Amino acid sequence: MAAPSAPLARTASWPTAARSALLLVGLLLFGASVRLMLDARVGVGPWDALNAGLVQHVPITFGQGSILIGAVLVALAYAWLRVRPGLGTVLNMVLIGVFIDLLAPFSPHPTALPVQWAQFAFGVLLMGFATGTYIASRFGAGPRDGLVLGLGERYAWPVARVRTGVELLVVAVAVVLGGPVGWGTLAFALSIGPSMALGLRLYGLERRK
Repeated sequence: MAAPSAPLARTASWPTAARSALLLVGLLLFGASVRLMLDARVGVGPWDALNAGLVQHVPITFGQGSILIGAVLVALAYAWLRVRPGLGTVLNMVLIGVFIDLLAPFSPHPTALPVQWAQFAFGVLLMGFATGTYIASRFGAGPRDGLVLGLGERYAWPVARVRTGVELLVVAVAVVLGGPVGWGTLAFALSIGPSMALGLRLYGLERRK
């Protein structure tokens, strides 16, 4: 799966301490990307829309719903695709939320619609790079990313297509549950797959198919 010619592929041979730092940097950038998209205010992501719809039907909080969905995805990826959770899986579920909150005072809040969409688009690109960065640490992928990578490996499907398909399925379920689906939700679903694939490719974690 690895492509040695990728610009950042050498991270695979880094010592454990350096890879641990790479993991934290990737998760920090991931949190920053979510913060930027939230503050762009053009719509929530598919998984947040799903979560918001879920809590309308189940007596749990938004945070509890997020944890529950993550746990279900980890269990599904392991049982179906044999994707083993690791330190990166756990820290993904714990630290990204912390980083989102910590970065709130530093995130722009644009009011002009073109600037809002530009910030949202940058957030999507940053998330793709952040995904490649933390996965390149080789400590395991988060719940959603692990499921996407597992499906891609099992069925030899391109990551971009798998992620897009998963996100669109989540959008459909969110609509059924009454979640707040908007144009930003759809834009994210269609763009995060190519962005994730590009981020992985920079680290030699996906070949072009």
